[in-house]
Amino acid sequence: MSAGFSAESMYLSLDTSGATGSVAVSSGGDVLARGVMTRRAEHASGLLPLIGDVLDEAGVERDELSGLLVGEGPGSFTGVRVAAATSKGLSRALEIPVWAISSLAAAAMAVDSGAIRYALFDARAERVYGACYGIGGAGVQTLVPPHGGELRQVLDSDVPPGVVFVGEAAEKHEAVIEGAGFAVVHAAQDVSLADGLVRYLASCPHERPVDEIGSWEPAYVRSSSAERLWTT
Repeated sequence: MSAGFSAESMYLSLDTSGATGSVAVSSGGDVLARGVMTRRAEHASGLLPLIGDVLDEAGVERDELSGLLVGEGPGSFTGVRVAAATSKGLSRALEIPVWAISSLAAAAMAVDSGAIRYALFDARAERVYGACYGIGGAGVQTLVPPHGGELRQVLDSDVPPGVVFVGEAAEKHEAVIEGAGFAVVHAAQDVSLADGLVRYLASCPHERPVDEIGSWEPAYVRSSSAERLWTT
């Protein structure tokens, strides 16, 4: 397997961590085609057909792909597993590497403003998954690693100055976040988390793919049993 990211190579990106699943085909950092699934229940059955549709739209054959970019979570436990299982299967079948990238980092890269971006995903009730990233010429720096907790805990924490909040939970709780004195930035409608994965790897070309795809597990942040207890 080729291990290095190349700006001239073809990549398939996929993320099903949230309510909207997404797929993109890119040549290096340039997205050639994209597709989304807007119903969470469709993720398991619809991901492979969507991949086929997006590859067809881009005019790219599977054997032309040099690597896979997958959103490793956190998010919906089932959705994260769907993306992980699909990327593992395609990696083995096509003998290409997988880059596992935080879905929160993808959300941070899916917007175009703010040098410091705090990405938030919905974890039911007032709870969120979150992580904060610095975006600049040197790439992407993780300022606050992925974590789970209550929205109020995030807003009351030592939030970096100049931060903007992004992601589905930031949009859901926009009034609360703005009431706490912070700005919320929305991603453009045609920019998905799959686009964010492409932008992330293009900004961090020295990022290494997963060493051993067979033993790799996504970043759930909390266990499946805790997930069930938290969401009941």
